[in-house]
Amino acid sequence: MQELINRAKELLANGTVARVLGWKAGDLPYNPEPAFFTTAEELDNFVYNGFCGANLSKYMIAASKLEGKTMVCLKPCDTYSFNQLIKEHRVDREKAYIVGVGCKGKLSIEKVKDLGIKGITAVSGAEMSDDAETLTFQTIYGDKSCAYADAMLERCHVCKGKEHMVYDELIGESKDTKDAERFAEVEKIEAMSPAEKFAFFQKELSKCIRCNACRNVCPACSCRKCVFDSTKFDSAQKANVDSFEEKMFHIIRAFHVAGRCTDCGECSRVCPQGIPLHLFNRKFIKDIDELYGEYQAGADTDSKAPLTNFTFDDAEPSIVTKR
Repeated sequence: MQELINRAKELLANGTVARVLGWKAGDLPYNPEPAFFTTAEELDNFVYNGFCGANLSKYMIAASKLEGKTMVCLKPCDTYSFNQLIKEHRVDREKAYIVGVGCKGKLSIEKVKDLGIKGITAVSGAEMSDDAETLTFQTIYGDKSCAYADAMLERCHVCKGKEHMVYDELIGESKDTKDAERFAEVEKIEAMSPAEKFAFFQKELSKCIRCNACRNVCPACSCRKCVFDSTKFDSAQKANVDSFEEKMFHIIRAFHVAGRCTDCGECSRVCPQGIPLHLFNRKFIKDIDELYGEYQAGADTDSKAPLTNFTFDDAEPSIVTKR
């Protein structure tokens, strides 16, 4: 991490960038948060460890409108989102100095708590310099430990790879963390009966409190004005009040990002209710792959997405798939 801080200070000092976008320490050892830094002194509060799961790509939409370049720290999976935003003309590549940071898998504090580890006062093993095999926690109940992999975010178990799709320089090494099939969860749901599928999503979506955290964090949700903020349809921010509300928001949002979602998993990571929202998007990704050929949003900045590019080999609307 110190190498990253030193490089950020150097880029600020020589005028290459006007600010740095990274993570700062939170009030607890496992909750760093995205932050802009404009001075060397502020960078003394910079952190980068296993709990820095936030995808900083979306913050670059606003940063692209500021004077000067912004140094932004992007993990390998984040660079897909940044490329997609370039493709949609939402970020200015010339306003970004991209430092591709190493990643050994990001951690979920909720998974840690599910393992019975609570009352945490300090964490070791989460730094990028560690071997990423074991996490040790100092807690008010004594020392606890768990395997690093057992505390990783779901998206890291189906990681798209350790290569950065776009960068100006690289700092730190990345580790292959994939140990599960990307569409395994989707296939389990596809195997359910219609009634079972309905019951599954009814149960999950009924937890939604309409906080809009998923929409606000999603790089693909970059509209300046969202239809769900309109008072005309009485769909402004509010807790769900009936079964229609709880279905409409997430299903419509999934359709809005279909073909553009990079499967970054931010929607599920920030959901305070623990709803596996990534399953909607991943189902669409799987269907698009099967109907139009394999496609990964954000893998480049110039290819056309299947849903915006007609070819004579495309599936026709009248075709009904087996699912």
